[in-house]
Amino acid sequence: MPRDRHPSVMLDHRDPRPFETVEQAWFWFIQAYAARSDGARITAGGGAVARPCEPLDILAVLDRLYRNRALTRDHVAVLGHYGRRQSPPEPDRPLERRAHLLWWEAMAHLRTALEIKGILCRDRAAETAERVAPFRVRTAAPAAASRLAPAETVR
Repeated sequence: MPRDRHPSVMLDHRDPRPFETVEQAWFWFIQAYAARSDGARITAGGGAVARPCEPLDILAVLDRLYRNRALTRDHVAVLGHYGRRQSPPEPDRPLERRAHLLWWEAMAHLRTALEIKGILCRDRAAETAERVAPFRVRTAAPAAASRLAPAETVR
């Protein structure tokens, strides 16, 4: 009698719960990927919460966005750095302003792709996008400078 080459896989019978925010999905992926690189074995259904994807599914989405040039190398570097830190860049810190813009651009692309795949809740993702907008550096426009009253000349 031939041996079964593919042992049966224990399926998770719980209903998968999509991520509420794209940041939550990204931080989960970074933690799982770090655990895997440290030697942990990732198996389906092994977590406390059933998820609609494997960690490498999020990596595949990131890879596709990078290969299609929706994300640049800078986006990926910012996602990796702040993902390992487990917090997004802060716009109030001068050294993190550019990283903050890159972070939110990348999150917008990831949000769309993860919603399409069902990894992210659609209703909560739209709510989060409206609540958190990218930081914009405001500068005085040349037209606004011309509307200012000229300084009085002292004779």
